Amino acid sequence: MKNDDFPLYSLTPFTTLDYPDKTACIAWFAGCNMRCAYCYNVPIVTGAGQISHAEFIKFLDKRKGKLSGVVFSGGECTLSPAFLSLAREVKSRRFSLKVDTNGSNLSAIGQAISLNLIDYIALDFKAPKEKFLKVTGSNLYKNFLQTLEFLLQTDLKFEVRTTVHADLLGEDDISAMSEILYDHGYRGVYYLQNFLDTGENFGNLTQAKAKFDPNLIRSNLKIELRNF
Repeated sequence: MKNDDFPLYSLTPFTTLDYPDKTACIAWFAGCNMRCAYCYNVPIVTGAGQISHAEFIKFLDKRKGKLSGVVFSGGECTLSPAFLSLAREVKSRRFSLKVDTNGSNLSAIGQAISLNLIDYIALDFKAPKEKFLKVTGSNLYKNFLQTLEFLLQTDLKFEVRTTVHADLLGEDDISAMSEILYDHGYRGVYYLQNFLDTGENFGNLTQAKAKFDPNLIRSNLKIELRNF
């Protein structure tokens, strides 16, 4: 069912990987303001919402007692007109809410935090400023920095993560990005996620020709690797 006012593309009923220390489901929001070269969620980013508000509520009610958390992902969930109302539905059922975001919509993020609707954020640091347009197809680097700076002024738990495709980002880039995070006051773990080749992505990327050696990264932050 198409629903322009509530653009949920699909639901993943169970995951133990996407929300730290939680059993969770994932609500995938359609639409995004970036076109990251490595992004394999092409149908979600370019597609329309297919799940109604009522269907999502019914789904949540069935998951009570089976899950402890809900993940909003996408796409970029904070762009949805239904972002706050959905978050309220999640929290009213006493689920913890994790939000995956590119940090481009500080207004929505800030409002949700002020209403105590978010418990955890995964903030994607896409690329350094000079490569941001190439990697994301957008000029939203400043938006990301504003969101990072805002989150650092709150008590909210959040992580910063970067997807690595060695033909796009090398060890020097990651070193520079780590320095940016450190200089802004971030002291959490910096997560590096390896590019996943599913056969479809916006940049028509395959496995990187360049080599990526995490041991060559210079960082004052603790770095953890995912899927390397």
